[in-house]
Amino acid sequence: MVTMFQTNGEIFPGARWSGSEKRRVTSISDLAEAAKNIRKPLFVLSEGSALFVSHEGSVTCHEGPAIAAWAPESRAERLGDPSFCEEYGIRYPYVGGSMAKGICSVETVSALGRCGALGFFGAGGLSIPAISDAVDRLLAEGRPFGANLIHNPSDYRAEKETADLYLKKGLRLIEASAYIDLTPAVVKFALKGVRRDESGKAARMNRIIAKASRIEVAEKFLSPARDSIIDQLLSNGEITAEEARIGREIPVACDVTAEADSGGHTDNRPAPALLSSFMELRSKMQKRSGERLRIGFGGGIGTPAAAAAAFAAGSAYIVTGSVNQSCVESGVSDTAKEMLAAASQADTAMAPSADMFEIGAKVQVLKKGTMFAMRAQKLWSLYNSCSRIEDIPAKDLAMIEKSMLKCSIGECWESTKRFFEKSAPEKIEKAEADPRFKMALIFRSYLGQAAGWAVKGVPERKIDFQIWTGPAIGAFNEWCKGTFMESPSGRRTDLTALNLLYGAAVLTRLSLLRQQGIDLFAETELKPARNIAELL
Repeated sequence: MVTMFQTNGEIFPGARWSGSEKRRVTSISDLAEAAKNIRKPLFVLSEGSALFVSHEGSVTCHEGPAIAAWAPESRAERLGDPSFCEEYGIRYPYVGGSMAKGICSVETVSALGRCGALGFFGAGGLSIPAISDAVDRLLAEGRPFGANLIHNPSDYRAEKETADLYLKKGLRLIEASAYIDLTPAVVKFALKGVRRDESGKAARMNRIIAKASRIEVAEKFLSPARDSIIDQLLSNGEITAEEARIGREIPVACDVTAEADSGGHTDNRPAPALLSSFMELRSKMQKRSGERLRIGFGGGIGTPAAAAAAFAAGSAYIVTGSVNQSCVESGVSDTAKEMLAAASQADTAMAPSADMFEIGAKVQVLKKGTMFAMRAQKLWSLYNSCSRIEDIPAKDLAMIEKSMLKCSIGECWESTKRFFEKSAPEKIEKAEADPRFKMALIFRSYLGQAAGWAVKGVPERKIDFQIWTGPAIGAFNEWCKGTFMESPSGRRTDLTALNLLYGAAVLTRLSLLRQQGIDLFAETELKPARNIAELL
């Protein structure tokens, strides 16, 4: 007999159960297993000193067992905002965020699309031909997907060329990341093709899901673009007069992801504080715009409990990144995947970023098994204390050449010049006139290549791998321990997504039961399952 619940059948005074099938509960684990059937409602029935469960029946006021607790079916597709799934043609409010350099690969995006989620190709840091090929392959599959548009204040040309490529290809959805302020490129993508429908409401051709870790950045995306940007685009002939008129009235984006303690670019903001402030902003901006605005959440989601917490706080959708990087479809090397699978929650560190080095921006990276974070921080320290390469102490300079660059400063500069000759020759001219900028470019060459070494799995450069990840990977590893997903070879992007969603749905149901006096959290094991699609 189960006696540990504080219930006497009076949760619903006068309510009785009417049905034909019920099952006696002999242990707490029986009840926990019944709660995991999220496809059906759950009745917990009290009859004398005995408890029963049923997944069918109805409520009546006539004779029958008293209803001790009840929970409706807890479908994973209903966890977030249904309008988000409807908007993007997906089943689940689950997004695989874009990790740069193709780490969120075509295969990753495809796997997410097949299971009913939404994936963004990690276009940041890739060449235009490589991005073009990936977009073509994904468009040919015919499933909902998007691609990344990353902001780089030191290389606006790449951002503009990428946005123009998306417009040319007919890509209708992007994830805008690392933005400090709006740029003409992202505004142009938002406004191209916008028109008035028959009712006079603005109808968008393109959509943006923006990632932000600061309230002021989120507000810019949830507001109309500045007149100065719209005027510039109009005068350049990049948008029409009608697109400009409508653009002054509608938000640049209707969906913004609150990005907390994530991998890569992050401000390490605490999730509860960040998400609540974004929710308040959404309410204010929605009244002002009259459009349906949504806030999602990303950063730290590596377990069902984290996913459930985000949905419980009001997230319209969740975004994962670090956990997908360790899956078989990821574009990072097998060596890097093994390093990620061995990480704990404390095995991350902040390091200077290559794309925003001069302004001191940082990214969160893996610390265990690599010296990248420490070496990158050393370069940043020398950049701040020295005006030119010649000012660097001889001991430090020798260490940089031997351990980091593995060549002389002169040789590194020559290869750096070759890199920029095609993409940004003006940087070479500036560096020749500004010794400190030249030093920054040399240091950035190490930082930039370190991410590429991790992607390619260059053996002799393992100690310098720059692997973007947040503490979610440690929590994910703990959750997967002892299961088929403990090793990277058993980790699939679709199974990861579906297991996280299923677990979040179960925990949401358990939370409702706990409020009715039945606490099953300690008895409900939610380890990854191979047959997860059957449970959903």
